[in-house]
Amino acid sequence: MIRLKLTGILLISILMFGCTAQQIQQTVSAVLGTTYGDPTEQEAGQGLKDALGVGITKGMGLLSQTDGFLGNDLVRIPWPEQAKQVKDIMLSLGMDKQVENVTTSLNRAAEKASGIAIDVFLQSIKQMTVTDAIQIITGGNGAGTAYLKKTTTPILTEKFRPIIDQSLGQVNATKYWTDATTIYNRVPLVKPVNTDLTGFVTEKALDGVFKMVEKEENNIRANPLARTTEILKKVFSFADKNKK
Repeated sequence: MIRLKLTGILLISILMFGCTAQQIQQTVSAVLGTTYGDPTEQEAGQGLKDALGVGITKGMGLLSQTDGFLGNDLVRIPWPEQAKQVKDIMLSLGMDKQVENVTTSLNRAAEKASGIAIDVFLQSIKQMTVTDAIQIITGGNGAGTAYLKKTTTPILTEKFRPIIDQSLGQVNATKYWTDATTIYNRVPLVKPVNTDLTGFVTEKALDGVFKMVEKEENNIRANPLARTTEILKKVFSFADKNKK
C-alpha cells in the first residue's frame, strides 16, 4: 500500500513539479529507507575520509570567499583580547574607520589563507588509519574533526603561519595594526601592546576552519540526504546503528 501511494506521489511530482529522477529517488529512499550491510574496514576508512574531505572542501570553499570569515558569526576573527583597550580608546577618539580597517584586514588574511591551505588538510586526512576511522565513525558528532584537530594542529600551524603572514601584508593588516597600536602606545600611562598578530590570526583561522569542518561532518551524520555517495550512505548507516 505504501509503495502504491509513493508511485502516485512520484507521478504527481513529475507532472506538476518537474522533479528530476534523482530528486525523486532521494525522497523515496528517505521515506522507505535503504538497508545497508556493515561496511568492511576498508570501506569504513574510506567512507570517513570521504566525509571529512567533503566537509573540508565545502567548508574551505565557503571560508575562502570574500566575507567567508568576516560575514560569518561562527568564525569571524575579532580584535585580540589583549588589545581590547586599544580598540576602545580608538573608538572613543572617533577612529571608527581605523578600527574597522583592522577588523576587516584580519579576516581578509584568514580568507586568503583558507583557499591556499586546503591541500594541507586533505593530505592530513590520508594519513588516518583504519582503526582510527572505525572508532571515529561510532564516536558521535565532531569525533572526526576532534581527531584531526588533535593530530594535525602542530603541522598545520607551521604550514599555515607563513601563508597568514604573507596574507596580512597583502591586505595591509600589518600596516593598519601598526598604526593602531602606535596611536595607543602614545597614550600616557598605558601598558604598551605588542601582540603577535600573525600568531593570533593563524590560531583563529585554524579554529574557524575546524568549526566549519565539524559543521559539515555533523551534517553528514545527521542528514541522510547529505550522504552523497553509496559508501557514505553505507558507512554512516552503520554509524547510525552504533551510536554511543
